Amino acid sequence: MNINEIISIFKHTLMITSFVLMMMLLIDYINVQTKGIWNQKLQKKGWLQIIVAAFLGVIPGCLGAFTVVSLFTHRMVGFAALVTAMIATFGDEAFVMFAMMPGKALILTLIVFGVAIFTGFIILFFSKSKDEKTDNSFGFEIHPEQEKCHCFPKGKLLSQLKNISFERSLLILGFSIFIFLLTIGELGPNEWSWKRITFIIGSLVILFIVTTVPDHFIKDHLWGHVIKKHLPRIFLWTFGTILLIHFLQNYINVEEWAQNNLFIILLIAVLIGIIPESGPHLVFITLFVSGVIPFSILIASSIVQDGHGALPLLAESKKNFVYMKLINIVVGLVVGGVLLLIE
Repeated sequence: MNINEIISIFKHTLMITSFVLMMMLLIDYINVQTKGIWNQKLQKKGWLQIIVAAFLGVIPGCLGAFTVVSLFTHRMVGFAALVTAMIATFGDEAFVMFAMMPGKALILTLIVFGVAIFTGFIILFFSKSKDEKTDNSFGFEIHPEQEKCHCFPKGKLLSQLKNISFERSLLILGFSIFIFLLTIGELGPNEWSWKRITFIIGSLVILFIVTTVPDHFIKDHLWGHVIKKHLPRIFLWTFGTILLIHFLQNYINVEEWAQNNLFIILLIAVLIGIIPESGPHLVFITLFVSGVIPFSILIASSIVQDGHGALPLLAESKKNFVYMKLINIVVGLVVGGVLLLIE
């Protein structure tokens, strides 16, 4: 592997990570602007819980999954809604999928969304106590603070820029360079297309956000929550995964082995999906984009994995975590296996 290949992998990783960062900043911005309205108490109807849980689950990132876990541990939604959300969610990998394969990512999201709702209704139908409610809770918070935050303080914009903080300066500089590299074609698509235009428009929106929001939002929400907690891990996992796949494709005939052992890969994908962490799923996303594995295995992996959305559940209720994962494993194997047979 030469230096040009490493630089190419680094650029690819930087592009994906930047897109992920953009989307996470935007979602955190919307969360604060709407004052966390999606954290309000759901109605007690089981069927409505499942529908809402599925929509929360497909929200890119961990916010939707964390929300459902919190509602479940507070006994505001039932186990069926929990399973629904965990099947529907992709965690941070959703951002990566939409960056690498937007069309297929949308199809995958719709399929997993449908599987999640179907599974949730089956669990609800066989549940002995659909409306069981207790006051047991452990005080898990979706967001560290929900205090009033004005994200566009008109009278303070000039003052913020005159006394600009280090974090804001770094973000403005970083996104300005990113937009410049996109414009000249050093990052992203080589030719002008809807993808490049979308990336540039999205970057301009984020640049506007990091320029206008108050210092509190920059330090506590964007820098403290998104960048410090998520960005390094996403970059390292993405770079490591792409590097690994590149190595395997150049020195090992992975495609031939995969074609002859698809059901073994399906089992491996489902078992790795048990890990309550964002990152491992990137291996299968990259393998699919590279044409090594079929869509059915990616679907099975997506059904079982849930990013790190289930980590609070593992900390508080290992029994429910195990039950949830066992159901997801069965669903992932059944759906993935059936699709693999008919592909």
